[in-house]
Amino acid sequence: MFLCHSRLAALLLPFLCSAAGIVLAQAPPAPSPPSQAPQPPTQAPPPAAPLPTAQNLTVMVVDVQALLQNSKAAKMVRSQIEQKRGEYTKEISHQEESLRAERDALQRQQASLSPESLNQKGRDFQQKVNDLERNVQGKRQALEKSNGDALQKIQEEMLKIIADIAKQRKANLVFQRTDLVLFDQMFDVTDEVLQKLDEQMPTLTVNFVAPVPPSASASPPAPATSSGPAAPNPNPKPKKK
Repeated sequence: MFLCHSRLAALLLPFLCSAAGIVLAQAPPAPSPPSQAPQPPTQAPPPAAPLPTAQNLTVMVVDVQALLQNSKAAKMVRSQIEQKRGEYTKEISHQEESLRAERDALQRQQASLSPESLNQKGRDFQQKVNDLERNVQGKRQALEKSNGDALQKIQEEMLKIIADIAKQRKANLVFQRTDLVLFDQMFDVTDEVLQKLDEQMPTLTVNFVAPVPPSASASPPAPATSSGPAAPNPNPKPKKK
C-alpha cells in the first residue's frame, strides 16, 4: 500500500509542479509601491513678441534766429520799428525841453508868488513830469507789441515752409540751431527756408499799436506842509526811450 502511494506521489509530483508553474505564471504580479501622481507638463511661456524695428530718423536743423535777422521781411520790420522809435524820441525830447523851460520859469517866480500859488504850480508841474514818464512807458510798450506782432507773422510763415520741406524730405525731427552743439551741416536747411521765405513774404508792413495815453486820474503828490511852500523839482528826469 505504501508502494502504491509512493508511485502515485511520484507520478503526481511532476504534474503538481507543472500545474504549480502554470498557476504561478497566471497569477497577477505583486503590486508595485505607489508612485507620486504624475504632474501635468509645465506649460512653456509664450514666445516673446518680436522687437519693433527701429524707425529710420530723418533730421533737419533750422537757424531761426538767423531767419529773423536776415530775411527780407524781418529787415523791413526792423527798419519800420527804428523809424517809429526815432519819431517817438523826437517827440519826447520836445516835451522834455518844454518841461525844463517851465521849471526854470517857476524857479524865477518863487520870490514873487504866494506860498499857495507856488504850491499849486509845483503840483501841476510834477503832474506833467509824471504824465511824460507814463507817456514814455506807453510808447515803449506799444513798440514792443507792434514788433512782436510783426515777428509772429514771420514765424507763422516760416513754420509753414519748414513743415513743407520736412514733408518733402520725410523728416520726423526738426531742431533749432541754438539747441545743438555739434551736427552735420548736411542737416541744415536754413538757406532753403530763407530763400522760400523771401519769395513768399518779400515785404511786411508793421501794424503799429497806438500808445496808451497817460491816465488823468493819477494822484498828485502830497501837499506841502505849513513850514513852507514846496518848490518844483529843479531836475525832472523823465525816462527817455
